[in-house]
Amino acid sequence: MPIYSLLIKYPIMTIYKKKPLETGGIKRYSLSERPSKVSIEAFAKPYKSGGSVKDYLDALPGFLAATDLREVAGRIADAKRGGKAVIIGMGAHPIKVGLNPLLIQWMEAGLLSALAVNGAAMVHDFEIAFQGATSEEVGAVIDDGSFGMARETGEYINNFIKSGVKDGLGLGESLGKGFTEVNFKYNELSLFYNAYEHKIPVTVHVAMGTDIIHYHPEADAGAIGEGSHRDFRLLAECCRGLDGGGVFINLGSAVVIPEVFLKTVTLLRNLGTPLETLYTLNMDFVNNYRPRLNVVQRPTQKGGKGYNLYGHHEIMFPLLTAAVMENLK
Repeated sequence: MPIYSLLIKYPIMTIYKKKPLETGGIKRYSLSERPSKVSIEAFAKPYKSGGSVKDYLDALPGFLAATDLREVAGRIADAKRGGKAVIIGMGAHPIKVGLNPLLIQWMEAGLLSALAVNGAAMVHDFEIAFQGATSEEVGAVIDDGSFGMARETGEYINNFIKSGVKDGLGLGESLGKGFTEVNFKYNELSLFYNAYEHKIPVTVHVAMGTDIIHYHPEADAGAIGEGSHRDFRLLAECCRGLDGGGVFINLGSAVVIPEVFLKTVTLLRNLGTPLETLYTLNMDFVNNYRPRLNVVQRPTQKGGKGYNLYGHHEIMFPLLTAAVMENLK
């Protein structure tokens, strides 16, 4: 007889003093009486060929991120209808994955009240406007010291900054004005150019030494610092419009924009703007500490709600854009 048959027929007596708990006396209820978090009414609907974007969005399941997507799209549309601010803060990655046309669509639709970016966004947006291409392969050029040494990038951006700051402008407006005056070939795809044309504030928040333009001979640290500080105060003024139902979106910035946003919230509340009923959205690949705390959780403690939508920008932001535009219809 196989050994396992013997074990079943003649079980080995345990050496433990305790025996397995008897469960015969548990108290039970009918499944029909129990509240359940998952219902078939919220299940996804099968995709049908030829459907509209609205059909697609309506077919998403009613759980977790799909619910948040529809809800925050409604918040953004409500903010526009109610005259509240919608502000996007971002690094350069959205530019490098081709989202400029959608961000420009937000500008043209009157959705965007202000755009806050880090220093790298100046570099990549300029190169898009100048030649319709950007983003070098760093690993291929770091060894010979040629990384970031494109002459036009260093010359134009730094000279725009010096000229604009001298006239009392911040970094964002300095670039927008410069792009307009020079009229680069691909200006129609530039965030700085289009924002300037629509009179939408663009603020640039620089960490000195993090951008390639800082080591070009045209760089003026005083102008960069002064212009960036003007932009910080300009962003704070724009964020007044978030009070009472506005929406702030952090699109992929892990450190700079979340830190800047938290300081604008603190500054405004210190000066008497309560920033209550504030909605925030963090869109990123992963759950980073600063966006989670400084964008989603801390600013909304007094009222409102913070959202997270994780995933690739080149998929999630077009999806959000479609949801917002459908909601506005």
